[in-house]
Amino acid sequence: MTTFDDILKEAGEFGPFQKRIFAMMCMVSMPWAGVYVGIVFQGFTPDHWCRDPAVAEKRQACGWSLDESRSLTVPLVHSSGGPQQSSCEQYEVDWNATELTCDTQELDLSKTPTRACKGGWEYDYKGRKSFVTEFDLVCSDAWLVDMFQATLNIGFLIGSIATGYLADRFGRKISFLMSNLLNGIAGILVAVAPNYVALLVFRTLYGFGVKGGWVVGYVLITELVGVEYRRTVGVIYQMFFSVGILILPLLAYFITDWRWLQVVITVPYILFLSYYWFIPESPRWLLSQNKKSKAVEITEAMAKENKMTLSKNIKNLTDENSNSCTASFMDLIRTPKMRKHTLILSFNWFTSAVVYQGLIMRLGILGGNVYIDFLISGLVEFPAAFLILFTIERVGRRIPFASANIVAGAACFITAFIPDHMFWFKTVVACIGRLGITMTFEMVVFVNTELYPTYIRNLGVSVCSTLCDVGGIVAPFLLYRLAVIWLELPLIIFGSLAFVAGGLVLLLPETRGVPLPETINDIEFPERMKENAALKEQQLNNLLLHVSTNKDPATV
Repeated sequence: MTTFDDILKEAGEFGPFQKRIFAMMCMVSMPWAGVYVGIVFQGFTPDHWCRDPAVAEKRQACGWSLDESRSLTVPLVHSSGGPQQSSCEQYEVDWNATELTCDTQELDLSKTPTRACKGGWEYDYKGRKSFVTEFDLVCSDAWLVDMFQATLNIGFLIGSIATGYLADRFGRKISFLMSNLLNGIAGILVAVAPNYVALLVFRTLYGFGVKGGWVVGYVLITELVGVEYRRTVGVIYQMFFSVGILILPLLAYFITDWRWLQVVITVPYILFLSYYWFIPESPRWLLSQNKKSKAVEITEAMAKENKMTLSKNIKNLTDENSNSCTASFMDLIRTPKMRKHTLILSFNWFTSAVVYQGLIMRLGILGGNVYIDFLISGLVEFPAAFLILFTIERVGRRIPFASANIVAGAACFITAFIPDHMFWFKTVVACIGRLGITMTFEMVVFVNTELYPTYIRNLGVSVCSTLCDVGGIVAPFLLYRLAVIWLELPLIIFGSLAFVAGGLVLLLPETRGVPLPETINDIEFPERMKENAALKEQQLNNLLLHVSTNKDPATV
């Protein structure tokens, strides 16, 4: 019996065929960055204060500046940073019934009662239009900004499960294309949403397709390459998300209207529909569905483009799990080791999302130059990819994975207690935290694919990553609501989660150099898989020796 891994060594484990598809799939990661953390720019909340229509009218007549009219409208409030003008209260004065001249220097409003804003808000736009200013999502309605991100992750959660099931049931390629079709339609609907309720509905639909399509692309390229290249393609595929992180602030700097920024982020998904003519179905999936002839056809095309020659052994190509065509959620938790893997990986997905999103969205509330801060945080992600590539084949997966979690947790704790006047030291430690959590986010994906058999691999990744979406729902509420109590309080929560996640990773098996499992028995009884892999390796060596010497295999 010959498996796809055996034939893949003959067809080329990472030749021009795989490199072409891999390069195309890497493009899918870049716009996802804009979808995932675009809230930093699309949901920008500028300095704001209550609007008094009478004062606004007088300002135009008297030629007052915004600061002069603001002093007549809002009181001073005391905060940890000293007295500052209120954003959500105004003086309770009926200026229409009061004589108000253009000379306001003698007015003393310090003892005037105050009330909540009634006439809307004034904004210091700073040249940027966001959905926050368009729909007045400030003060008592500020929590609705959190909902913008939460609904995206609700879409991620439902969509990743649905797309994962569809990809294992109907194929990787068709699921990928349908996801991108939905992304294109929903993304444009977000850009033209007439009100905030419609915005949330379209944002949920947008999330439904985006993550599912990204995961399917990841699984597809992982299943097309040999075991020695899985870690490289997995890390680089995710590294292009970091490329998107670098591009996003540049786009946002020049595209200051959130609606047009949304259009630019969405256009690539429409272009990805052209992949119909350029990417194949996964031969591994075809074999798991008893579609041997189509799998052989794609494998032969792969060998031809890679300029390799297949032996007649391809006629015996089969899949050990071909009789189990239907993926089931129960397969993920029915047996002891599968259950342990599912729970630990799910918690790591949750932690990665909470800490990663939390640290990025935190940039929008620190008060610095958000474009520069975002760019620096994006640059930090590239060393993470190189550290992974340098360590995982030398040390393995488990130790770097656990260490990255622990480093991220420690950095969060330390950053929380560094005084604000030590700005650069605080920034450096925070960047180390971003480095650590980026490593964990990139590692959890390909470790997840290595711990599930082929026929439920896409479903396994999708189900575990739903906890990432739960984390994404929780993250904005943790960050924005706890930061009101103490700006650094979210960091304490982030650090605690990362420490626990790092400890749990140490309970997972090492997957370095281990072939992709084909059946649940390969997970529950890994020693048998190693014995089978060694036997197949010897048989393949004998076959290759026969081909090179043109001898009868029986005499080799």
